[in-house]
Amino acid sequence: MKIITILFCILISANTFSQNYKFGKVSKEELSENVCPIDSSANAVYLYKYRNTYYEYDKVNGFKLITEIHERVKIYNQEGFNHATKQIRLYKMSAGNHEKISTIKAQTYNLEEEKIVIDKLNKSSIFETEANKYNDKIKFTMPNIKPGSVIEYKYKITSPFWSKVDEFVFQHSIPIKKLEASFEAPEYYSFKVNTKGFLTITPKIEYERGFITFINKTRNTGNGRTSASATTISKSELEYSKHISKYISENIPALKDEPYVNNINNYRASVKYELSYTKFPNSIAETYSTTWGDVVERIYESPSFGEELKKTSYFKKDIDALVGSVSDPATKLGLIYNFVKSQVKWNGYYGFYADDVREAYKEHVGSSGDINLMLTAMLRYAGLNANPVLVSTRTHGVPLFPTREGYNYVVTCVKLQDDSVALLDATEQYAAPNILPFRALNWQGRIVAENGGSQLVDLYPKTKSNNSITMMVKIDKEGTLEGSYRSIKTNHIALSFRAKYNDADKDEFLEKIENKGLEISDYDVKNSEDLSKPIIESYKFVKESQADIIGDKMYFSPLFHLKVSENPFKLEKREFPIDFGYPSVISHRVIINIPEGYKIENLPEPAAIGLPDNLGSFKFKVVGCGNTIQVSVVSQINQSIISPLYYEALKEYFNKFIQKEDEQIVLTKG
Repeated sequence: MKIITILFCILISANTFSQNYKFGKVSKEELSENVCPIDSSANAVYLYKYRNTYYEYDKVNGFKLITEIHERVKIYNQEGFNHATKQIRLYKMSAGNHEKISTIKAQTYNLEEEKIVIDKLNKSSIFETEANKYNDKIKFTMPNIKPGSVIEYKYKITSPFWSKVDEFVFQHSIPIKKLEASFEAPEYYSFKVNTKGFLTITPKIEYERGFITFINKTRNTGNGRTSASATTISKSELEYSKHISKYISENIPALKDEPYVNNINNYRASVKYELSYTKFPNSIAETYSTTWGDVVERIYESPSFGEELKKTSYFKKDIDALVGSVSDPATKLGLIYNFVKSQVKWNGYYGFYADDVREAYKEHVGSSGDINLMLTAMLRYAGLNANPVLVSTRTHGVPLFPTREGYNYVVTCVKLQDDSVALLDATEQYAAPNILPFRALNWQGRIVAENGGSQLVDLYPKTKSNNSITMMVKIDKEGTLEGSYRSIKTNHIALSFRAKYNDADKDEFLEKIENKGLEISDYDVKNSEDLSKPIIESYKFVKESQADIIGDKMYFSPLFHLKVSENPFKLEKREFPIDFGYPSVISHRVIINIPEGYKIENLPEPAAIGLPDNLGSFKFKVVGCGNTIQVSVVSQINQSIISPLYYEALKEYFNKFIQKEDEQIVLTKG
């Protein structure tokens, strides 16, 4: 009898505290929770994340794609408030061909005096804007957010783009307590399933029967003896099989970002359903994308790609006048490249298809597809071996699998006579051959040849970018630093500086430098527009409190405010590559005049630190003579991307050189 009673109590207890994920059924236990049991550092957590994507038959338009979303989020503190804002992307091709959102329900729950108080989202707080020509954006922020709030929303998206299934994302920047997702497709659609990330969630596969009902109307006009007519209605059904993949998981850890990741989404646990082919009753199979060859061929055959490369009439006169008398291929390349950059400005739209190259040329503005396909066509017209290169930008991710959505950008590749290649992007005013904008430095691009064939090309530069800094200073008895600064920047470091400096308000730009505690005068930048020369930045400055004075001794760091003070690598273990974007050399040469009446008591020892396999190095040297100290520090990273296998070594490398730069010079009164 006691055993039965105990079992009964256990069942009652389990039912009492079992989670109810029905919309609106938020519990006091959820609202009272102060710390995430999965991750005590989390600012918020998905209590429940649900998605169901399936096909629904419409007798007018055929199958359409339906996605239902239901999410419940717990917010622990103010740092988690950003999770109270939701943004939803809706695809569109034209006014009548776009995704629609419906049945948005959203509520905020708070616990006040042991009572659950509900604030509903007002429809007037839901905003729809145009993100770009292909996407609209729905945005709302939940009402009455406080530390401890639980928010919940659900909505449905109906899409006419039945071949485009959004990626199923199973991991976020916050943990997930309970995940449920499903994808249901009729037998007429065959999908490739592409997974990524280091967290594996295996689906449960099920099959169900589906039915499509057809209503047929037949009008009878009579039998000759009467004019009466009647309509006969009949029904017929088509039975088909549905393939269902169900994903269920609990206590999914957060995917934590860290510096030098090209795109954290590349490593996020997710599943992508890519349509491979369709096979409807009484029709032949239609292939969509199964290999990169298929993808490239389909792109090349599009009128907005291959055909645009053949158009020359709109620029022939201008290019003839520009390079008609030039025979050197490299000179032709430079002239045409700079011509396009000066003639057509980028409107900010990404894409590898051209909207209208003639219009872009005429109006002097266009998308990345317009500009770089135009550039390719002009280079070909001038007799150069030029081809477009499909690129996935860093924010778009790495195209791991053959997919029509793998690329979102295009640049140009020219093969020169010495078999070297020059990569060009005319959307970036301050770019140069083989100095692509940072957004395009993302693993490999795919060259599209004139016949539609393709090959891969490394987008990362081989040439190091340099920032050579010289600082001549004197430090007074109060620890105030006064001196001059001069830096010489090349390649990608120069490109980045030009993009920030040339387009900025000069007073605001200078103010950002002075925010480091500097009083600056005689600020000057040379070669800001001349891309053939390095950037030379110089100024004079005064900075207070650069030394600790204790008794008759003075202590200061050899690099002062230029030293690296924090290790960017903090994770215990990292499973994704370290992406610096480009190889670089940063050098510091500092000449210090010490105060009168002081002499050198102690200088840091020289050091040389190397990464394995010549991935990078750090050299540090301080020498003193009389009242002058000379500091030389050179750090370099020799590869754009470093494997996570070297993460521990890289983390320790940064620790050591940060400690070295923090070592103190000691002066004493003579």
